[in-house]
Amino acid sequence: MSLHPISAEAALQQLDQFDTVVDARTEDEYQLDRLPLAVNWPTLNNLERIEVGTLYKSNAFEAKKMGAAMAASNIAKHIRQHVMDKPRDWKPLTYCWRGGKRSGSLSLILSEIGFRVHIIEGGYKAFRAALVDDIPKQVERLNFIVICGPTGSGKTRLLQTLAAMHGSEPTPQVLDLEALANHRSSVLGVLPGVAQPSQKAFDSMVWNALRQFDPSRPVYVESESKKVGNVAVPEALMQKMRASPCLNLQLPLEERVALLMEDYDFFVKDTAFFCERLGALTAARGRELVQKWQDLARNNQCETVVQELLTLHYDPVYLQSMQRNFQGYANATQVTLTHRSPQMISAVAQRLTTQKLD
Repeated sequence: MSLHPISAEAALQQLDQFDTVVDARTEDEYQLDRLPLAVNWPTLNNLERIEVGTLYKSNAFEAKKMGAAMAASNIAKHIRQHVMDKPRDWKPLTYCWRGGKRSGSLSLILSEIGFRVHIIEGGYKAFRAALVDDIPKQVERLNFIVICGPTGSGKTRLLQTLAAMHGSEPTPQVLDLEALANHRSSVLGVLPGVAQPSQKAFDSMVWNALRQFDPSRPVYVESESKKVGNVAVPEALMQKMRASPCLNLQLPLEERVALLMEDYDFFVKDTAFFCERLGALTAARGRELVQKWQDLARNNQCETVVQELLTLHYDPVYLQSMQRNFQGYANATQVTLTHRSPQMISAVAQRLTTQKLD
């Protein structure tokens, strides 16, 4: 038998050394959060876990027999579907909620086959605690350059362009928090039909990105607020970003309006949804002004609405926030774009990769 318990802290540091990370929890637990690149092989599925848990309250012995039968059947299925082609030197890492019976049953059978199996002591719960503790350490070793600029100035497009520069040597390092959060970080930043991750899943994705960065080179990140939609940026990362040097991206107002009309075209196509989201600004801008914007949107004047949103709401709020929270904003290196074209944004990205930020 080759079964090796491993601490959550050790698993955190050695994660890339395993061939497969196996999550033995239910589908719902897996969807809420999981270790990076983990695959889901439920020892008990959602319905089975409920059934066993319900029976356990009245008859623990019978529940254990039922659970064992279900687990054996599921583990056999996983072996047939996922393990038959694995070589002798395949090294899996397994876990469940607290490192107990579900991952233990799977791990025992895999080890009896002859695989060298590692199982996380304390399971997902212990790994989650170790990950949260490790985020500040990952942040501390890195240096960030914060891309600032008013709404619609092309910050996200610049980040995406930098991230796509695989041909450059070395490839720029980018932390795109909005992409991880599935949200554009404002009252109107919701993406239709796209759910945000749980806070735990967001934390895991941020940690996984941070740990892969080279500390000898800067990491580009956008000037986010503490929350991106419904998820919060880890506090240590937020503090480091606010103390980091900044770039101030500027784009003419008419180009910003045009850029937002492109990036938020779903609002133009669905004015009812646009009006619904505008309603969230009532407390900040008053019922009369919001009603005006909603009427304009219903009359196909979304471009006018966008321009007024920028000049009357987003720009003043953004400037106050940057001046108050980001230490490097006052001395930010200004980068001026004359238009929003991919060619111009690409040219800026190229300059950033060849010049050092003072």
